[in-house]
Parts: sequence; C-alpha cells; structure tokens
Amino acid sequence: MVEYEFWNLAIDRSQSRSAVCRMLTQAAEYQGWELDRVRKDTSGQRSVRLRRKIIRMRPTV
Repeated sequence: MVEYEFWNLAIDRSQSRSAVCRMLTQAAEYQGWELDRVRKDTSGQRSVRLRRKIIRMRPTV
C-alpha cells in the first residue's frame, strides 16, 4: 500500500499565476512533491494540496 504525506498551501490572490507556477515547479523538481488538488474560491484565493510518497525501509531478514 502506498502512503503519502500532504502539504496544504493557501495562496493569496495577489500572487501572479507565473509566480505560483514557479513555486510549485520548484517544489516538484527539488523536493519531490506532486500536485494533488487545486481549488479557487469566490474571493480568488487558491488552496493547493501537494503530495509525495513516503518510502519506508523494511528490515531484511
């Protein structure tokens, strides 16, 4: 079974789309996060949920 850890971000509407894209790209490239969900509410604030796999080492016999 695959386990994930999640990172919830609230991004203000004042940040440009390209700045948010850059930030998410860097998180994916250098820290291993992948995009799970993006929501935009009526006020324009974005809520983003990123996820990455948790790799657990199992002892060998």
